[in-house]
Amino acid sequence: MRRFLVLLLCLGLWTIETADGIEADGSLNPKLQALAQEFFGWRAIQQPATGDDIPRVERPDGWVPDWSPAALTRYRAAYRVFLARLGELDHSGWSKADQVDARLLRAAILRVRWELDILRSPHRNPLFYIDQTLGSVFELLIISSPITPQRAENIVLRLEAFPELTQAAYTNLDQAVRPFSRAAITMLAGIDERLKKMRVALQLHFPEELRERMQRATRGAVSALQAYSRWLRSADPIMTDEFSLGTDAYSFFLANVALIPHTPGELLAQGRLAWERAVTFDTLEKNRNASLESPAIFDDLQAQIDTSRRMEGRIRQFLEAHNLMTVPSWLKRYLNRPLPDHLAPLAFMGVTDDLTSETRLDEHAISYVPDPSPDLPYFYLASAQDPRPLIVHEGVPGHYFQLAQSWKNPDPVRRRYIDSGANEGIGFYVEEMLLQAGLFDDSPKTREIIYSFMRLRALRVEVDIRLATGDFTIEQAGAYLARTVPMDLETATKEAVFFAFNPGQAISYQIGALQIIRFLSDARLDLKDDFSLRHFHDSLMQNGNVPIALQRWEYLDRADEINRLDEMVKKAISITGK
Repeated sequence: MRRFLVLLLCLGLWTIETADGIEADGSLNPKLQALAQEFFGWRAIQQPATGDDIPRVERPDGWVPDWSPAALTRYRAAYRVFLARLGELDHSGWSKADQVDARLLRAAILRVRWELDILRSPHRNPLFYIDQTLGSVFELLIISSPITPQRAENIVLRLEAFPELTQAAYTNLDQAVRPFSRAAITMLAGIDERLKKMRVALQLHFPEELRERMQRATRGAVSALQAYSRWLRSADPIMTDEFSLGTDAYSFFLANVALIPHTPGELLAQGRLAWERAVTFDTLEKNRNASLESPAIFDDLQAQIDTSRRMEGRIRQFLEAHNLMTVPSWLKRYLNRPLPDHLAPLAFMGVTDDLTSETRLDEHAISYVPDPSPDLPYFYLASAQDPRPLIVHEGVPGHYFQLAQSWKNPDPVRRRYIDSGANEGIGFYVEEMLLQAGLFDDSPKTREIIYSFMRLRALRVEVDIRLATGDFTIEQAGAYLARTVPMDLETATKEAVFFAFNPGQAISYQIGALQIIRFLSDARLDLKDDFSLRHFHDSLMQNGNVPIALQRWEYLDRADEINRLDEMVKKAISITGK
């Protein structure tokens, strides 16, 4: 029965929900909404698992990843059919909201093409199969609510799928990239002990009738991953060192997937200017604070958790008191917790927070944090000194705050479409917005943390583009980040590996924020006395999954960036032939 359900899912014959919201306000085109619902239902079972917290999707019970050669063939056929069906819709008389939604749906479909046929992750990236095995389990462990019997069953099912997934890897990885393979081998070191610790900790939360089966599944998972690691070592001599995609492929991504109306060269120039600005402000802030001591690290984790809770509440009050944006009364809290024993062994697999989901808006968002220590990596160390910068970015008014409101958007397309560009742009924008609004006036050294974050986000633009176009090796990119931000080499190298196999993600912070700044400036000029900063931010948050160029077009009726995107798409089509 389970395999039959999975088959239905893969064929797109099962959707997550009924056609809710199709005519929520009487203006949404029902045919477009129905097609979008069908696509996003299919995407929930096709979308690769990832450690990134923004594009996580809810999977149906009984789901397991399928990356067999036959599944890849089905996925490629399916996205082409979705794209053709979208092109066949009659656009005449569509509202601007429908036009925006159609562009969102097209970009979401073309992201599948980007993943399968341009990035070719199943064929080039050995790390991909670690995400689909360990990462798919991580998706379930990160959920902060108590483990139910059904979730326990789902964890076991995913562990049981490891052998088939690694078998698929042996067939699919015909263009494997050596740096990604070596990173995968490093990640799998000690995986037997990690999974054993996970299994022992999970025993306390599992129904008794599943415990023996979980033991067998864990042993099978360990065996499969160890064999995969040995196979990668043996295949190392025949792998390639070439991982860059080139300028043409990157331009396709910008025009068709990210919907960013700029060329790679223009983005490099924007990133360089942002970097120079961040260095200047950082230098001035440090000069101003030269006589001040660095902030003390919290004495213990409970003190950090308690302080984080108080500060999250004060940030909400600050937003309302300064008329910056509306804090919905229904919005739950963004809280810190210790890393659970069952999650700790796989914490390296992704961002350790649970931002809830469209169906779990009645739950608090949770960020799992380690014990405070001066030896913590870059972001954890910042939080051990002052939790507010990461609360602002990840929680309120950043990712959780934005995602929760977007998940309540009356337009279903805008609830389901997620690209990260707008989301990460908002997360970065609100850091500097609150810096300028005065949130950190009481803590000069925290302002230095914000400027350090600014330096990192600006540098990521250069690193992302130069990795994608072949101007950087992974080692060069990691060393460049570590030296120039500055930050610890371990975190910098991990970032470089992630950016190398996921081009386009690292630019989203800085470029998204710059797009928002331009959007705000244009709104201030166009609307004059009718401009409301609160209304602008409220709209930005509710539509926070929508690329900024589309938001600007809808909010201000400025079509210049849309026209630029259309010209870029034509050039990308001439390059790629499709």
